[in-house]
Amino acid sequence: MSSLPARQMASDRWPPGSWSAMATASFCMATKMGGPGAPDDLDAGPKTQVWLATSDDPEAMVTGQYFYHQKRRAVEAAARDEKIQERLIAECARISGVPFPD
Repeated sequence: MSSLPARQMASDRWPPGSWSAMATASFCMATKMGGPGAPDDLDAGPKTQVWLATSDDPEAMVTGQYFYHQKRRAVEAAARDEKIQERLIAECARISGVPFPD
């Protein structure tokens, strides 16, 4: 699951244009931890995050999307399920002691 449930919760509470959030895929790179057979390369790893944070490309100027190598990807249906979103936010608040703002 990505941060999309939190993004949906925020979009229900705060006005459009006052914030943005995207999710990116985790990478498994050929490092000591990832091993020599890992499918991604170290140079490609941060490119999507940098592109989303700095680009004027209209494709990067969106919110609530999931990206892998600068391309939008579909998310699991559960990430858009409002009941699951509410449970996630409640559990985060319970663990952290910080409620999600209204």
